[in-house]
Amino acid sequence: MASENPNRDGSKATVETLDPRTEVLTRGFDPSLSVGSARPAVFRSSTYVFSSPEAAEHAFDLMAGRAVVAPGEQADLVYSRFNHPNAQILEEQMTPLETGAKAALVFNSGMAAIMTALLTFLKPGDALAYTTPIYGGTEHLIEDFLAPWGVRGVAVPAGETEALRERTEGVSRLGAILIETPANPTLVMTDIRAAVGLARRIEPRTVVMVDNTLMGPAFQHPLKLGADLALYSATKYLSGFSDMIGGAALAADASLIAKMRPKRSLFGNILQPDECWMLDHRLSTVGLRMTRASKNAGRIAAALEHHSKIARVFYPALLPEGEQRRIYEAQCDYPGGMVSLELRGGKRAAFEFLRRLRLARNAVSLGGVETLACHPKSTTHSGFSEAQFAQAGVTDGLVRLSIGIEDWRDLLKDFEQALEAV
Repeated sequence: MASENPNRDGSKATVETLDPRTEVLTRGFDPSLSVGSARPAVFRSSTYVFSSPEAAEHAFDLMAGRAVVAPGEQADLVYSRFNHPNAQILEEQMTPLETGAKAALVFNSGMAAIMTALLTFLKPGDALAYTTPIYGGTEHLIEDFLAPWGVRGVAVPAGETEALRERTEGVSRLGAILIETPANPTLVMTDIRAAVGLARRIEPRTVVMVDNTLMGPAFQHPLKLGADLALYSATKYLSGFSDMIGGAALAADASLIAKMRPKRSLFGNILQPDECWMLDHRLSTVGLRMTRASKNAGRIAAALEHHSKIARVFYPALLPEGEQRRIYEAQCDYPGGMVSLELRGGKRAAFEFLRRLRLARNAVSLGGVETLACHPKSTTHSGFSEAQFAQAGVTDGLVRLSIGIEDWRDLLKDFEQALEAV
């Protein structure tokens, strides 16, 4: 297949339709603009020289959303709070990773991406339906900022499609539905397509946002399932080395990204050039890293499923027959690298398990090449009330594992020796 794309001089060029694994290495970067460099350089400039006064005027119109970029147009840059070459290159090369995406925006954290998306599409008096459990920072944003600001939060248990319908039925001004699937840290799956179907029956349009951080673009494709926005903590699987902070939003409808761009400029939460450069160089290995982590996690989860010290293993591939398994099989390609363990013995057992680990590190975050383990109830989700813990299934004995790319046998031995010490 081939398509016609405009060259920089406005002429037409015939370009083959490429596989995403190829596009992530080739699109959005012109070596001739970087002194022939084969890979993008870092552009550490705060401001940019305009080619003409008219170009400056047009550039500000674009940044403010008063104009749109014409096909093939290379608009002048303005100021690095608004945009910069490394952000543009990263956004172009990130887009093919997310099946169905047409545009992307990068942010200086995952929370910045979520906040900017919510503040773009919600206003005081609106309601926001969201699944629980959800990342603790997102919960704080909804309860401690959006609620006093005038946005009503409607919490819905993850995975319960009927509950989502019932709790949103008759809700006035439902501006957005925010889904985290699998849920953090219980890995409960929520039916994205069903949520989209519900949202499409609401007028005015309800925006469906999916935090896809835990499953990543390699294994779950929210936009293909009809979601409006896919949101990421790029710190996790997109980066993969636990050495930078970043966030991203992607959409199949580029106009949604265009609506978010002026808010990002206003808030000043764009990802900085050095981090954009780092992240861009890692995009081509996302699938490789995630595949290795998923294979490791599957083997470890299966080996620990019947361990005497573990009451339950939470892992998508081990779901019993029923609605949860149906959702997983319908919307995920692979089960991913996250595993949660419910240890017998509660907090004491969980803490002793974490204390005894030798290879896996007791740390929050996830998606890195190294294996991390944490106790959500006392760390990432510690701001929950007891009622919220109970509703979400976040218990004293729950330990969340982010499986890395080490040899799975070494990791399994580490987990087994730590369990024996409990």
